[in-house]
Order: sequence, then structure tokens, then C-alpha cells
Amino acid sequence: MTFQRKHGVFLLGVALWNFVTWGMFTRNLYAAHSSGEDRPTGYWVAHSVLIVVNLVLGGVFATWGARVLRRTSRPAPWSGE
Repeated sequence: MTFQRKHGVFLLGVALWNFVTWGMFTRNLYAAHSSGEDRPTGYWVAHSVLIVVNLVLGGVFATWGARVLRRTSRPAPWSGE
């Protein structure tokens, strides 16, 4: 499969979306915990795991997107640029 510039932009967009949405969710979860919201421990653990996994996925997508953009922005060696 050959990645094009549009694929890199899409991957960076997905990464940004992950960081923004899960960052807001982290802030809200922290605020709920700080205010003393009474939830079972499993609730806090499960949501914390979801946050970590999705932020890692965002990092992977950002890395892939950056690599694709770097590779597609170089002129071809035969183009004379």
C-alpha cells in the first residue's frame, strides 16, 4: 500500500482528535474524582486504562502521519527539483 499526503493529514487529524477528546475526558474524570464522586474502583480503573490506550494510539497515529507527510513532501529524485 502506498500512502499519499492525504493519508498523512488524515492520520494527524485522527491523532489530534484523540488528544483533544481524551484530554477533555481526563480533565472531567479528574474533576469528578476530586469532587468526591462515589463510583466503584473498577469505574476509575477502566476509564483510566481507556484514556492511556487511546492517548498511546493517538501518539502512534501522529507518528505515522508525520512519517507519511515527511516522505510525501520530498521531491522525487528524477523530477529535477
